[in-house]
Amino acid sequence: MLSLITFLIVLSVLILVHEFGHFIFAKKFGVKVETFSLGFGNKLFSFKRKGTEYCISSIPLGGYVKMAGETPYDESVKGAKYEFVSKTVFQRAVVLCAGPVFNYILGFLLFVFIFITGNPQITSSVGRVLDGYPAKAVGIMPGDRIIELNGKKVRYYDEILDIVQKSTQGDISVKVKRNEKDISFTIKPKIDEFKNILGQNVRIGRLGVKPSGEREYVKYGPVEATKLAAQKTWDLTTMTYVSLWRLMTGAMSFKESVTGPIGIFMVTSKAAYEGFAYVIGLMAILSISLGIFNILPIPVLDGGHLLFLVIEKIRGKVVSEKIYERVTQVGMALLGTLMIFVIYNDIVRAGWIEKIMKLFIKQ
Repeated sequence: MLSLITFLIVLSVLILVHEFGHFIFAKKFGVKVETFSLGFGNKLFSFKRKGTEYCISSIPLGGYVKMAGETPYDESVKGAKYEFVSKTVFQRAVVLCAGPVFNYILGFLLFVFIFITGNPQITSSVGRVLDGYPAKAVGIMPGDRIIELNGKKVRYYDEILDIVQKSTQGDISVKVKRNEKDISFTIKPKIDEFKNILGQNVRIGRLGVKPSGEREYVKYGPVEATKLAAQKTWDLTTMTYVSLWRLMTGAMSFKESVTGPIGIFMVTSKAAYEGFAYVIGLMAILSISLGIFNILPIPVLDGGHLLFLVIEKIRGKVVSEKIYERVTQVGMALLGTLMIFVIYNDIVRAGWIEKIMKLFIKQ
C-alpha cells in the first residue's frame, strides 16, 4: 500500500506541476482555460472558479489543461481573443514550453532541497569482500573502513569507486581503519570489462569490496547546494540526450534501456522503503526526464505541437487539417506501440510472466 500511495503521489505532483505550467502562462496571455484536470476519465470531484473547471478524475495516470480554441481545426473556434489559436506564435510556443520547463525547474529545486536537508551517502565501511578479487587476497576484511586511497582521504563509497574504477594500470595504496588501528595495503586492481549505462564497452578497476550499507546524510549550505543541484541537473540532461541519440542510432539497446509505468512503480516502491530523501531524489530525476521527453518533436507531445508552430511561422499559415490529423494519428500509433512494448518489457523484467506460467503449470 505504501508503494502504491508513494507512486500516485509522485506521479500526481509531476503532472500537476507540468499542467500548472501550461495553465499559468495560458492565463497570463489571456487564454480561457476551460478545464484543469488531474487524471483522466470520469470526474470524481470538481468545482468552477473564474470560468475554469478544476477537477480530479478517476484515472490518476495523467492530466490535462483544456483551453478554448486549442486548434484552428476545431469547429467551435470563433476567432475570439481569448482562444488559444488567436494568440501569436510566440505566445502559443511559451504556453507549450511552460509545462516541460516547469518540470525541469521542479527537478532542479528538488535536488537543491536534497543537498540542503541531507544527501544520503553510503560510507566507506566494508560489508563484504568478494572471492577472486585482490582485496581479499591482501587481507582486507568486513568491518574495515577505507579511509585513504593513493594518499587521498575518502569517506564515502562513491569516492572509492571514482578512484578505483579509473585505476586500470599500476597499484593503489589503500589505508583502512580496523579496531582503531590504521593498516596499509598495496593492491593491484582487477580489471573488468562491461557495458555501461550508455551501452558502451568500458574497462574499470575493482578491488572486490562491497559497502556495508551504512549511510550518512551530508548537508550543504544554500550556495553550495545550488551549485551541486545545477551540476546534477546538467549531468542528467546531457546523459539523457546522449542516451536518446545512442538509442536512435542503435548503439544502445532499446529493450534494456527504456522503462514504463510498471518499471517506474517498482523503482518508486524501492525508494519509498529506502526513505524520504530517496523518494525526493527519484521525483527530481523523473521530473527532469519528463520535461526532456515532452519537449521532443513527437506528434501529440508538447514538442510535436511546437514543431507545428515552427512550420506555421516559416510558412506564414497553419498546416492543413488533413496533414495535421495524419501526423497526429501516426504519432499516437507510435506512442501507443511504444507504451505496449515498454509495459511488456517491464513485466518480463519483473519476472511476472514466468510466475504466471509456473502458476498455470502447477494447475
